[in-house]
Amino acid sequence: MIHEQQAESFRVADLPHVHGGPVASGVIRAAPEDFYVEESLPFELSGEGEHLYLFVEKRELNSGDAARLLATAAGLRRRKVSMAGLKDKYAVTRQWFSLHLPGMPDPDFSALPSSVRILEQQRHTRKLRRGAIRLNRFRLLVRDLQGDSEQLAERLQQIAWYGFPNYFGEQRFGCGYANLSRAIAVLERGSTRSPVEGMYLSAVRSMLFNLVLAARISTGNWCAAMSGDVMQLSHSNSLFRVDDVDAEINSRLSEQQIHVTGPLAGLAARIMPEDDALQYENSLLKEHRFWIEGLQRCGVKADRRPLRAPAGDLEFNLHGDQLQLEFTLQRGSYATTLLREVLAQVPYSMDV
Repeated sequence: MIHEQQAESFRVADLPHVHGGPVASGVIRAAPEDFYVEESLPFELSGEGEHLYLFVEKRELNSGDAARLLATAAGLRRRKVSMAGLKDKYAVTRQWFSLHLPGMPDPDFSALPSSVRILEQQRHTRKLRRGAIRLNRFRLLVRDLQGDSEQLAERLQQIAWYGFPNYFGEQRFGCGYANLSRAIAVLERGSTRSPVEGMYLSAVRSMLFNLVLAARISTGNWCAAMSGDVMQLSHSNSLFRVDDVDAEINSRLSEQQIHVTGPLAGLAARIMPEDDALQYENSLLKEHRFWIEGLQRCGVKADRRPLRAPAGDLEFNLHGDQLQLEFTLQRGSYATTLLREVLAQVPYSMDV
């Protein structure tokens, strides 16, 4: 069937680049410390309440396993521990967790393994919800670097000025892209039976978004608006639709104040594209109706995602055959996708 062929043939490596393709090669994650990420919250903690927030540093441990260790130490069920997002396993990461402890004292975490360190803890009135991240700050070290240093510096400066394609990274699709094939039975059934099957549906939406972004890159309008496009304010979830593309819209796009969005497919919700943008997206995805209709049967609500990812505060240093990078990304954007615009064959962890 055509949808099985689409699942088997989709590869992130085949998607177009924006700035001309990689200009160097190198190795990341030669050691966990080479890939460091720290998340920040979009709100202040109140200092009181029935939810205990923990700022945790973990090393070579995925977020789910860290949550289970915290739950065990606190004598809680795993579902009483919340997190805003998943962080890489083969890395050193700092992220927030919240534990629901109504009428209970702060637990003793002294028995936690050395792979988990609590850096800060504070009470708050509400639990930490998925996606509640202001920014992720990255510090990366690329080893065994090979390539022209001037070209590399120029490419990184282009990314700092213009951003990079906000593709979902390969790790979104599971080992060997198996999550796409596994999603087919779930879409045909029209319901999920476990959180894992929910991840399969996320992989489907990620594939469809990547295909739309790839098409807009190929036609040169990935960060240029057309009539009816849905825009997103930078550093915000606020969306609005453009009826007429004027000089003000173009100026705000150029300054990265706003970004054109692409579809996260599902049932119509929030705000949807119209006019030229709607016709354009429908034409791009007309061969993928199986996936879209399956998501709708599963009750998945449509949403929007920026096509462009800004690389905030990007700084880099070249030292012989090593490249040091620091930058911030908005939630949901992938550091490995940024590196894809610079480096060929970047290794990464499939386990998050």
